[in-house]
Amino acid sequence: MTDSTASLPVGVAQRWGIGVVPLDVLVGTERHVEGVDLSPADLLAALQRGTRVSTSQPPPAAFAAAYRAAAEAGAREIVSVHLSGELSGTVGAARVAAADASVPVHVVDSAVTVMALGYTVLAAARFARGWGAPSGALLDGPPVLAQPEPPRAGERVGAWVTRVLGRAPEPDELPDGSAVARLARERSAQARAWFLVDSLDHLRRGGRLSAPAAALGTVLGLRPLLTLDDGHVVVAEKVRTRRAARERLEVLARTHAATRGQVRVAVHHLGQPELAADLVAQVEQWPSVTEAVACETSAAIAAHVGPGLLALVVVDA
Repeated sequence: MTDSTASLPVGVAQRWGIGVVPLDVLVGTERHVEGVDLSPADLLAALQRGTRVSTSQPPPAAFAAAYRAAAEAGAREIVSVHLSGELSGTVGAARVAAADASVPVHVVDSAVTVMALGYTVLAAARFARGWGAPSGALLDGPPVLAQPEPPRAGERVGAWVTRVLGRAPEPDELPDGSAVARLARERSAQARAWFLVDSLDHLRRGGRLSAPAAALGTVLGLRPLLTLDDGHVVVAEKVRTRRAARERLEVLARTHAATRGQVRVAVHHLGQPELAADLVAQVEQWPSVTEAVACETSAAIAAHVGPGLLALVVVDA
């Protein structure tokens, strides 16, 4: 289980059987549910009109309904992984609902957001299915197992079983919820994200960035590059032009990736698909990139960063 700020590409959550609880977004005086009656494109249009936009965490009742549906579908335990508690009360609402759930619920504050959260959830979903540490593409969904061959002539049963142990594990062989939650914490702790925004005003108004940091980020017309530090949004660097800031964004992420071995990379944007596609093409030239994807950021995150968002997420593969 996760929330809509994970910004998972369309269809990925369904392929992995991940429940997504949406955040509410207030556009002017109208309340919307992200992914239900509000898309990132709708939000971008509202921001460009100058409409005031804010977000609201899902109520505990929304999590209670999601946990109940999962339990009714046969879940014996639930791992619920959410965006940083320093940025939203979402994880707190999940904990309130978890206390009354009919099955054990392990709530994880990931201390990250967007695909740093999304990839964390995908890694946890793979691990929960008994597939061990993630490898290869995660966005395509769970591995498809080939039907095992029958025993070969003269082959002993034990040897045949060993040869076909690529089968799906039995329920009692699967990791428990505590182990899955622990892996999610480990994965999110390794994730890094850098954000380029046109203005810090949206973050300042929403309380996601302190006024002094916002002032420093905009002094002399500098372009701010942001990152996440212990769940908080902080100014990482300030660059003079947007073109230089885009180049620096790629350098920061590439330099970090070079220290991590195999990595997965997500490029987030808001209404800039061509620019994001160009950046993905650059990323795919890095050594040791297992998977790279461009995806629009969630409306709930876009509401706090405003138009012009470009972000790079790097996670261990």
